[in-house]
Formats: sequence, structure tokens, C-alpha cells
Amino acid sequence: MLEELTVRNYALIDNLSLSFQSGLSILTGETGAGKSIIVGALSFLLGAKADAEVIRTGAEEASVSAVVSVRPDNREAAEWLAGRDIEIEDGQLIIRRNIKASGRGAIYIQNVPVTRNDLEEFMAFLFDLHGQHAHESLMKKESHRHYLDRFAGLEGEAIEFNRVFTTLTDRKKTFEASVSSERDRALRLEVLNYAVEEIGKAAVKSGESRELEAEASRLGDFEKLAGFVNASAAALFDDEASVLSLARRARNALDNAAGIDGGLAAIQKRFEDLYYEAEDLSEEFRSYRDALRSDPARLEEVEDRLTLLYRLKKKYGADEDAILAYKEQAEAEIEALTGAEENRDKLKEEIALLEKDIASRAAALRAKRTAGAEKLGERITGIIASLGMPNARFSVSVKGKGTGQGLVIGPWGADDVEFLISANAGEPLKDLARIASGGELSRVMLAIKTVLSGADTDGASDSHETLIFDEIDTGIGGEVALAVGEYLAKIGGMKQIFCVTHLASIAVRADNHLKVEKHSDGGRTVTTILELRDKAQQEEIARMLAGDSGGSAALAHADALLAKYKRGAG
Repeated sequence: MLEELTVRNYALIDNLSLSFQSGLSILTGETGAGKSIIVGALSFLLGAKADAEVIRTGAEEASVSAVVSVRPDNREAAEWLAGRDIEIEDGQLIIRRNIKASGRGAIYIQNVPVTRNDLEEFMAFLFDLHGQHAHESLMKKESHRHYLDRFAGLEGEAIEFNRVFTTLTDRKKTFEASVSSERDRALRLEVLNYAVEEIGKAAVKSGESRELEAEASRLGDFEKLAGFVNASAAALFDDEASVLSLARRARNALDNAAGIDGGLAAIQKRFEDLYYEAEDLSEEFRSYRDALRSDPARLEEVEDRLTLLYRLKKKYGADEDAILAYKEQAEAEIEALTGAEENRDKLKEEIALLEKDIASRAAALRAKRTAGAEKLGERITGIIASLGMPNARFSVSVKGKGTGQGLVIGPWGADDVEFLISANAGEPLKDLARIASGGELSRVMLAIKTVLSGADTDGASDSHETLIFDEIDTGIGGEVALAVGEYLAKIGGMKQIFCVTHLASIAVRADNHLKVEKHSDGGRTVTTILELRDKAQQEEIARMLAGDSGGSAALAHADALLAKYKRGAG
């Protein structure tokens, strides 16, 4: 659950730090006070996309951080963290996200950097945000199957089904490709065998082009090379005034001088080392000169080899290593293609087993979904009846995909799952998309969240530790609003709930009442949050009832509502 939240320079928020408790936390405030900004900051922390426009005017970056606790039995969250070597300390995590004016940002979980997609994936294990536009997910049929599977405890089974389905699809593609390309296979084998033979016959060696090019340069410029070598030899040791001859003369003279003045001993030793080095160098260079020969036949041989390597490079790769890699890959492909017939037979057997397995899994899922659909329909019908829709009937349809005989199997089973509702007595069941009232959709979504949270029975429960409702009260009022408040409080007994509302009849249910205010500070607009208790809460409820927190009638009404509905009152 969310224990602490810190927001800095986000929209109209300058610097805000809050601590939260379990139960139902209600956020209220005047229209335009910034309630949506709080929800936006929470969405930012949950991994929603954002740009630099969320940064408060004049600031360089916006940041939102939180301390969240994770239940020991939240297996999905624990496995996700373990897979990234992120440790929970004392059951808590510190999560930070910022965005700079440049549009770049950073995200950390326990000081471990993660991507936005990582953050969104992980936070989905802990939080479920039902925003003002979340009704859209109810309108999409593809989400209905997910809701049903979660309720019926079939998510793991559906994921395993999808894995087997993907494997079967891959095997079928492989088999079809192998059958349809028999002629192509033969042609490909011919090309590959020729390439392997050609490269093998050439006996290509890694890096030999560089060595051959250096040798060709030496042999091709032999006359110039010989001239330079002879000139060097003359200056080094052949001429009477060569380096070696002069060094020998200087050495003898320096030996005699050192015999007279011992102070020259160090210089004598250094020059003697220099002389011996010159002598060794001269001997080595003399051997090189004496071995230097013109070799036109070798030059032709080297040039022919370079021509061959150039031709192989054009066909198989940029250098010898690439050519050898091509040969290795070609040999592997030849082996695979040669055994294609045998592989096809194995593939056929594997596909047959997978098809039998997937059909069995699909049938099992169909039976479990059908049973779960009946229970889910009954529970949601019961809840929405108490939420001001007494004649409504909610149903979860589970039908086979497509038309005709046999199972038509898709990635998640052989079923089309769809939520249907009859809002009034005597009306036929229709898909949710044909419900015109946003209030009815709000109540259906609240009913689904109630069921999935396990708040209506001791049945199925989802993994979310915190539920966030942004204006779940759209389009409702009166007794319906009282019922919605009752159900929010009921879920709050099991989960941490945040709810943005403009209805006093819902706000009075708060375990924690937070008021969002907007005011001027030094000529700038700032959004702040106050925790309301006792008199302050009574005045806020009165304002929500009558638009005036000071009226005696409104205060009395607020006091009566709080006394009757606030948890633990009386």
C-alpha cells in the first residue's frame, strides 16, 4: 500500500509530503482546486507517459517519490523484484521518478534504475487506478475475458494456454515452410555446398590479406627497397666514415681519456653500451641486406592469392573472418536442411500432440469460464441492485469463437467472453457499449472492482493492494450515492482505497479525509492538501452539501451524516 507520497514541482504543486493509512481515503475540494493533479501525480508514479509540460512553471524538473509496502503474499511483485535483484527492506520499497525540462527523466526502485515500462509493469501488481476514462476498458470486449479469468482464478492457466498456443503456432509455421519450400531447399543446398567447397578449397586463414599485401608491396618495389637498404648499409657500416667506424674511433679515444680522468668512467660505460648496440644493429642489418633478393615468381604467386581472396570477399564477407563465419553458418544450415525430412516427421508428431493438448486445455478453460461466468454474473447483479439498479440483470456470455463445427481456438482459448446487461425489467441483455448512462457504467465498474477485491464475499481476490477511483460517482446521487459510499467503505475494509469525489454522501465514509485546496502564494498559484478531522471535516461536508461551510443547517446535516455513516461513529 501507499504509505508516503512526496511531490515536488508537479503542475501547481510546489512541495507536498503526505503520509497515508489503510482504509478509505477520500479526496475532496472545490472544482478546479487540483484534485486531478493529485491523481495525475499518482499516475506519473505508476508509470503513465508524461512530458515536460507537467513541470511547474519556473522549475527545472518535477519529481514524485513514494514509500510503498508490499504484502508478503504478493507473489507476482516478489518474483518481479527478485528477477531484477531488487530487495524489499522491512516490507517497504522507495520508488522515485523525475522528469526534466529537456523531457528526459529517471526512475528508481530502491535506487535501482528501471525503465518506464518496467515501472508500469511492477506498479500494476500493487495499484489499480480507475480514472475518469477507465470506463473505456469495460467497453472493450477483449478486457472482459481478462476480468472473468481474474475472478475465476484462471489467469495462470490462461497464460500457460497462451504459451502452448504460441508454441503450436510456431511449429506449424516451421512445418508449412519446410513443406512448401522443398524445391527452394534443394537449390539452397546446392548454393551452400558450393560455397563451403569453394571456401574450404581456398584454405582461407584469418588476417592473411594484410600479410600478403605487405609482402606484395615489398616485392613490387624491390629496386627502390634495395637502393634504400644499400644506402643505409653504407652509412651504417660499409663506408670508411660510417657510423660504426666513427663510433669505434670515438670509443678508443674515450677509453684512453677515461684512463687519465676517472670522472669519465660513467660516460665511457654509456658510450660503450651505445657502441655494442650499433654493432649488433649493423650485424642484423647486414644479414637482412645479404638475404634481400628479387623474386618475380613469388610476387606473381602473392598477387594471384590476393585476387582469389578479393573474389571470395565480394561473395561471402568483408574479410577472412567473415568468410570463415559464412562457411560455418552454411555448414550448420546444410546440416539442418539435410535433416529436413526427418525433422518434418518429428514436427508432425509434435504438432499432433500439441493440437490434442491445446484442445483439451481449451475445453477445460471453457468449462471453468462458464462456471465462473455464472457466479460473476450473479454477484455483480446483486451488487448493482443495491447500487440503485434493482431491476438490472448482469450476465457474462461465454461462447465459442467463430461459427460452424468444432473448436476455433485463439491465443487465449476457444471462447468469446462478453459482458451483457439489461438495465431495466423486460429489456433484453445488451452489450455494455450500448449503455448510455455514465452512472450505470460507474456502478458496473465498482461492482467488478468489489467482486475482484474479494470485498463482497470470501471468494476471489486480486493482487492489488491499493485501488484508486477518480470520480467513480459520475452521474449518480441520492440513495445510489449512499450505496456507492457503502461499497467503497466495504472494499476499504480489505484494501487501501483512494477516492476523488464531489458527493458528501460518499465523503462521510472516509477513514481519512483529505481536502485539496488552491491558493496564491507570493503571486503564484499553489495546490496543497489538508488532512481533515472533526470540525474541519464537518465544515467540508457542509460545503459539499450546500456550497457554504458556515451555514447552521448545512453543518447540522453534515454532523448527522457523519454520525450515521462514518466508520466507527456512534
